[in-house]
Amino acid sequence: MTDEVLFERRGRLGLITLNRPKALNALTRDMCVSMLAQLSQWAADADIAAVAIQGSGERAFCAGGDIRSLYDSGKAGTSYALDFYRDEYRLDAAIKRFPKPYVALISGIVMGGGVGVSVHGSHRVADETTSFAMPETGIGLFPDVGGSFFLPRCPGEIGMYLALTGARLKTADCLYAGVATHFVPKTKHATLLARLAEGSAPAQALQDLSETVPDTFLADHRAAIDTMFAKESVEAILSALDADHTDWSRDTAKVIRTKSPTSTKLTFRQLRNGRALSFEDCMRMEYRMVHGIVAGHDFYEGVRATILDKDGAPKWQPSELSAVNEADIDTYFKSLGNKELPL
Repeated sequence: MTDEVLFERRGRLGLITLNRPKALNALTRDMCVSMLAQLSQWAADADIAAVAIQGSGERAFCAGGDIRSLYDSGKAGTSYALDFYRDEYRLDAAIKRFPKPYVALISGIVMGGGVGVSVHGSHRVADETTSFAMPETGIGLFPDVGGSFFLPRCPGEIGMYLALTGARLKTADCLYAGVATHFVPKTKHATLLARLAEGSAPAQALQDLSETVPDTFLADHRAAIDTMFAKESVEAILSALDADHTDWSRDTAKVIRTKSPTSTKLTFRQLRNGRALSFEDCMRMEYRMVHGIVAGHDFYEGVRATILDKDGAPKWQPSELSAVNEADIDTYFKSLGNKELPL
């Protein structure tokens, strides 16, 4: 057990608190293993009616995985990185299959691994501070933690837009995209937890406490997103954006072109495949993909440029979309044999 994640029984509520505020509650492998074990216990405990999860501190619910540890492991050739992804993905699957209400209070930053431990739960509660993103293509990764499943199931082509751009969503857009199910102001969170501890049904408590939010950026751009991001390739999406001649389309194309070309093509294939796959098959696919990422170049270069040196100038290999061939992308999806994700 680790004090980086805390477990508390409050009446009929099991409460999880991610407890690394200085690291924006980024997930470690120990945290994932501990949460997986605790969820298994609470699932079998008749006295626990629901589970809630929150982040400590004021800045973040969870900003993702502990990227520095994953970088160091991959560079050193140790097993930690792949062990982390295995246990993180198994945790995401356990949350998806959890037999009781699972209420995620997604205050502040919710990215990457933080999305994985929230979006697959039954209730995702945004507040006025929520800031969601899946920015993985900017560090040579892909939107994992079940992104293959939930992103293609966002309205229209919003999922592809979010995956390729890493766009940040505020509260109203989280609701529009389906990332969040409810908006409850942060000042009411203590009341919500108290209601859950009393054994109130989450649906009723949330109905009583939730409020409405104004219209959204995504709603305003939905038609353009659905048209352009439905194209048959990343190159075709960029061509459509280039031909649109609006500030939004120019800015969007510019952002996509800053990402890892390999990651953008990999992500496009991932989401198109994910439309037709079960949740479990999506997670197995992502585990195959992450083996290729750990063995490759762009993840380490993206982390260097974004998180370590912070020069914002990654040298991707290849550096152009045209140099990324489909045969190379195929290799990320090959079976791992006896190393497949155990679900």
